Parts: sequence; C-alpha cells; structure tokens
Amino acid sequence: MAKVAFLGLGVMGYPMAGHLVKAGHEVTVFNRTTTKAEAWAKEHGGSFGATPKEAVQGADFVMCCVGNDDDLRQVCIGENGAFDGMEADTIFVDHTTVSAKVTAELYNTGKAQSIAFVDAPVSGGQAGAENGVLSIMCGGDEASYEAAESVMQAYGRSIKRLGESGAGQLTKMVNQICIAGLVQGLSEGLHFAEKAGLDGRAVVEVIAGGAAGSWQMQNRYETMIDDEFEHGFAVDWMRKDLGICLSTADEVGASLPVTALVDQFYKEVQKQGGGRWDTSSLIKRLRAMG
Repeated sequence: MAKVAFLGLGVMGYPMAGHLVKAGHEVTVFNRTTTKAEAWAKEHGGSFGATPKEAVQGADFVMCCVGNDDDLRQVCIGENGAFDGMEADTIFVDHTTVSAKVTAELYNTGKAQSIAFVDAPVSGGQAGAENGVLSIMCGGDEASYEAAESVMQAYGRSIKRLGESGAGQLTKMVNQICIAGLVQGLSEGLHFAEKAGLDGRAVVEVIAGGAAGSWQMQNRYETMIDDEFEHGFAVDWMRKDLGICLSTADEVGASLPVTALVDQFYKEVQKQGGGRWDTSSLIKRLRAMG
C-alpha cells in the first residue's frame, strides 16, 4: 500500500479520499476549509495538512480534485503549494476538469522538478465517487500512469490512458460534448411526451432498451419528470466545462454548434436561479417556455 495525499474535499474528493483509506492506503488530506479536512480525518481515520505543501510531505502519490484552472495552479505552485513539498519521482494525479493549457504548464513545471504529472479527469458524478465506480481518462507518461493506476482503482471502475500529457483532459471534453447533446435531447423528448399527454415513465420503459437509451435516460428520467434537480453535476460546473470545450475547439479547428447552443441553454437555466441544479435541469427551461 502507498502513502497518498489527497487535495480537495468537495463532493467528489471527499468520498474518493475515503475509498483510498478503505483500500488500505495511508492518506493525508488538504482542503481550503480546514474544518472539512478535520471532519474527514475524524470520519476516516486519516490525517490532514494545513497547506498543500504540508499534506504532501513524504507522499508517494498526490491526488487532486479541485474546482478550476486557477484552483489547480494555486494548489500546485502557489504559496505553500504541493510541488514545493513533493520529493523527486513523486506522482501527481489531477482529477480536476481543467484546460489542456494548464495541464501542459503543470506537466512541464513538474518535469523540471522530477515530479510526474498525470491528468486524470473523472466522469460519473457524485454517485460515482461515493460508490467508487468512476470512469477515469488519463494522459501522461506511460510509466507514471501505470504506477498510479493501482491507486486509482480504489475509486475507479474504468481507467484508461489515452495518450501523452493532456490526452485525459481532451477526452473529458469529448465526454462533456456528448453529454450536452444527450441531455438536451432527453429534455426535449420528455417535454414532448408531457405536452402530448403521454405517461413519461411508460414511454421511457419502452424506448430505453432501444437506440434512444442512454445512461442519462436510465438515471435521470424519473427525477426530470418529478421536477427534481439535486442529484448530480451542477449547471455552473457544466458551463465551466463547456467553456473549456468551446475555447479548445477554436484552437484545434473543431465545429461544435450543438455544444455552443446547449451552453447558452444552460446560461438561461442559470438565469432561472438554477446554477446549482444538476445538468438534467435543461427541461426546466422548456417548461418555463410553456
């Protein structure tokens, strides 16, 4: 078993760090709100550091799941950042969804200090983190990935290296692009069923096993019908991710017309006060239109 530091105890990081303890690893955590780190340590029996630099002392692996590019940069190379406390040949695994630019920056900064950096964004939401069944998309040096894979197995069901540094983040962008279109399509289908006087649940029972079926349909249709949107990834975070997708698309010359449109639909949901609703709340926008 390894000595592991986990930086960031949000709705994803908190249970992910807990799974590491259950897998037998020695875990030290850091969170900007120290009381949350204290609560985690009390619940799981691990320890916590007051700063990222303190938390990573002596760690073999450092896992991180924070909010955005700025958060990640601050945790890694800000004042009392993790890179200042990491020993040579330590592996840093970033589970945050961030831009490929900051990934390249931190990969190169780490390499200059003999620190390996693996980008490893996750999919599966809060439920996937709590149940330890996340999909993890990785980029980075093959040897570093192979060493970190066994640690990630504590909370990952599907873990795969897609290529060199940045490939994991680019794959996560593909994931979010696909989800955006799927959720909009499901929202329109359920909205149409409502307007047409159909029983939405009965409709999904028939179509879910066919070509229209998806994870979103299986896991979100009932809460969408019931107008409940506190069950997953927040609209605010989805807009952050789609912004990364759209800016990267401009850089690589990809056309994302549906993604751009759905991003604006999510902006309308935010204006409805739904920034913290889960992403299936796109149907709320349709219902508000009458």
